[in-house]
Amino acid sequence: MNRIIAIINQKGGSGKTTTAVNLGAYLAIFGRTVLLIDLDPQSHSTIHLGIKPHEIQKSIYNVMMEESPLLEIIRQTEISNLFIAPANIHLSGAEIELAGIVGREMVLKDALERVKYRYNYILIDCPPSLGLLTVNALTVAKEVIIPVQTEFFALEGMGKLLNTVEIVRKRLNRELDITGIVPTMFDARTNLSKEVIEKIKEYFKDKVYKTVIRKNVKLAEASSHGKPIAIYDPRSTGAEDYESLSREVDGCA
Repeated sequence: MNRIIAIINQKGGSGKTTTAVNLGAYLAIFGRTVLLIDLDPQSHSTIHLGIKPHEIQKSIYNVMMEESPLLEIIRQTEISNLFIAPANIHLSGAEIELAGIVGREMVLKDALERVKYRYNYILIDCPPSLGLLTVNALTVAKEVIIPVQTEFFALEGMGKLLNTVEIVRKRLNRELDITGIVPTMFDARTNLSKEVIEKIKEYFKDKVYKTVIRKNVKLAEASSHGKPIAIYDPRSTGAEDYESLSREVDGCA
């Protein structure tokens, strides 16, 4: 089994990185080998897994812009079977630098070619934009997971995101497909959250996962401590939700 999944939403605050890190952690706990690629210049996945970006000598930037071997930058995390290709501030200049490269949409795909079959899952935490870094992720991925917060402006800009996915599928990657939508930051106490869930289901229909990620302060605390929720507080509702989502994604639900 080899699945390459881009986790994407150009709208900030959607729970994208939280989903990428905690999905990867639980899949690894289930015994899958997982590589998480931090393709976000903010380096949030890197930080979430306890790595300090400013201390990294080589990152995914060096792989994409200098053709450094991917294996040279990959790090083992605190969880067995979970590895990360970290990011740092240098990645923020990659969009401009990529623009002048022939085959710029294929840079990440070429870098992954020799190592992709080492892992059951490759998860790509995309930047909160629809630029060349995101296009690189969509060109190599076979699946897309979109976290969508259950808040008022949740579906704003979603049409542009779906259009980008469709353009990449037609022109660069025929295998690309949206696997699922993850409702995040759900608050059962509010009618708004319930209404937004219904709108998400109406919009995406059977693409919406059964698991809903509830609002849970422990998820934010876990990221600030540089740990996945499975390690930081495995008894929290956040851990319960991400374990459930991971089983759905893995086909074990």
